[in-house]
Amino acid sequence: MKLISFDDYQIGVLTDENKVIEITELLPNLPEELRSFRMLTLIERWDTLQPLIKEHIKSKQPVDLDSVNLIAPVPAPRKVYAQPSNYKAHSEEMQASPWSGSAPQISSEQGMFLKASSSVSGPNDPILLPYSDRVIHHESELVMIMGKGGSMIPAEQALDHVFGYTCGLDMTVRGPEDRSKRKSFDSFAPIGSYIITADEISDPQSLEINLWVNEELRQHAFTKDMIVDCKNQIANMSWVARMEPGDLIFTGTPEGVGPVAPGDLVTINISEVGELSARAKARY
Repeated sequence: MKLISFDDYQIGVLTDENKVIEITELLPNLPEELRSFRMLTLIERWDTLQPLIKEHIKSKQPVDLDSVNLIAPVPAPRKVYAQPSNYKAHSEEMQASPWSGSAPQISSEQGMFLKASSSVSGPNDPILLPYSDRVIHHESELVMIMGKGGSMIPAEQALDHVFGYTCGLDMTVRGPEDRSKRKSFDSFAPIGSYIITADEISDPQSLEINLWVNEELRQHAFTKDMIVDCKNQIANMSWVARMEPGDLIFTGTPEGVGPVAPGDLVTINISEVGELSARAKARY
């Protein structure tokens, strides 16, 4: 199932014909100041809501996708985890770059880092570039959305805790500062355009990732080449911090990262998962 957030935090199902069926009425009525948590509520109550949703969409009239304004499918995650340097070729390109001094060589030596949850943005939001005199790179990534929470989750059970997957961009200011600072600016974690539920993805290590800037293909890779695979990322990260429904995990970027300038259109496509486009804009 494909799930979207749109307009004023409404929730919908995206059909195979690119039509939208709203399902917000199936969720508890939240006060206005808590509506951004609707998707978290759906994820937390998925086992109860899923059969109701399947019945609901049989009788409801869909609307055109163009008639709604897509926002980040998980607008207000509690935590945003990220796996650094998780493809060998990317680690090598960073070691050969001017920023190699601040980058350990392989993902298994680095564990994880956190991005600010306020850095999350959606497919119709601009990527706001905070500097005119610093290099800012795109990083295309598969993003996992956690369904069941837990601590110290065994790797062999980890994928059972995944609610779904989406496309993500881990935007990054290059430089000597701590990763979390360089990657946590507003709009530096675009995700979308929708969540594909985990039952639709048989193997998250068999996906193809492509990223274009304007019409130039910059990144092309396969998730099978991750150094730390998806299930072990969950196991390692949950050993440190308890995972909760709706938490995001950015799983690492492959080689081919490059600069983004105001006006550039950045597009990521992941096979079986979907596509996300966002245009860069100067914040300064």
